[in-house]
Amino acid sequence: MSETPNVRLARQLALAVPALLLAGAYVGQYAFGLFPCEMCWWQRWPYFVAIALGLGASFIGPSRIWTAFAGLAILTSGLIGLFHAGVEYGWWEGITGCATTVLAGDDVLESIMNAPIVRCDQAPWDLLGVSLAGWNFLISAAAAGVILWLIGRKDVHVI
Repeated sequence: MSETPNVRLARQLALAVPALLLAGAYVGQYAFGLFPCEMCWWQRWPYFVAIALGLGASFIGPSRIWTAFAGLAILTSGLIGLFHAGVEYGWWEGITGCATTVLAGDDVLESIMNAPIVRCDQAPWDLLGVSLAGWNFLISAAAAGVILWLIGRKDVHVI
């Protein structure tokens, strides 16, 4: 399968960006105790889809289309992140459910009863006043924009 350099770069970004953002989320969760709320999980699912689409683009043609769908999945995660950040900043009301985690091998009932409640309307961490959900929006929107721009761009061949 032949790809133009722009499509190849877009496909590589469509694989790298969600993989790195998911890695960061899991490091935050397991190394620093930043357990995800329900809306945090909502932001992760499109990344799994984007990775699957990016891998599909590596083996199934036309890679331009699969990569574009991966870019749209990344954008979807970013838009969910924007909604979540708005809830954290009090711009609008979010969902009322909260989430918790149960570790493998633990007594489920005891884990649920003793687990901290992870609220969706409180940012557990921020950098420069921007929450993780806000950073997700900024990074995902920028990455999706670049991916979709590369997909739509005509390749210029220099002789």
